[in-house]
Amino acid sequence: MLSAPVPLGRRLLAEGVGTGLLVTVIVGAGIAATRLSPHDLGAQLFYDSTATALGLSVLILVLGPVSGAHLNPVVSAADWWLGRRQGTGLPGRALSAYAVAQVVGAVAGALLANVMFDVPAGMATTDRSDWRLWLGEVVATTGLVTLVLALARTGRGDWAAPAVGAYIGAAYWFTSSTSFANPAVTVGRMFSDSFAGIAPPSAPAFVLAQLVGGAVGLSLTLGLYPDVATAADRIVVPHGASGPRRGTDR
Repeated sequence: MLSAPVPLGRRLLAEGVGTGLLVTVIVGAGIAATRLSPHDLGAQLFYDSTATALGLSVLILVLGPVSGAHLNPVVSAADWWLGRRQGTGLPGRALSAYAVAQVVGAVAGALLANVMFDVPAGMATTDRSDWRLWLGEVVATTGLVTLVLALARTGRGDWAAPAVGAYIGAAYWFTSSTSFANPAVTVGRMFSDSFAGIAPPSAPAFVLAQLVGGAVGLSLTLGLYPDVATAADRIVVPHGASGPRRGTDR
């Protein structure tokens, strides 16, 4: 059992830095891929998916014990929703703070990748407005939320880093949208006009699809594990105090 709650400030630092570095990995690898294989989209996707899977796994290992390594507002919202009646999971105030830290970190991460690779400042121009891509986001986010909740409920949080990394790496290939599955990452990717970018007009539909996918994943997990709310304090990785929260910030 973990003995002491982690102060909210430290958790927000972990969520901001983690989401930022995740976007740096996604965008940076995408830029590098287009330069290494400018005429081979398959190779570009392979490079980007591999880097993302490995990078995400490392970030979860490093930051999970501090904040749970949500790195995703949909995951944080699922944590809050599950635990709101039992005094587990994120309190509402912490949920809002997590989401802000994740979005700010994601934007900073995209800008960092741009600077490293000397990409001119500007918003992304890649249009991703097809309904099939939105369906892909629903599928990708459903799978992600189901995975992290099931791992927490069954006490296999130690497997979250490789499992989540593997899932996102695979979802790059089996979803039509290449699996953004994360509203904060979606916002961050608007700030890089590169292989990994998404044009701002395309982003709202992606975020809506991700929220729908999160709700579907939550419903599916409740159907499979009706008592999953008892595991809200262990999403994505066990962190802080394991018992019911005592204050609004826990």
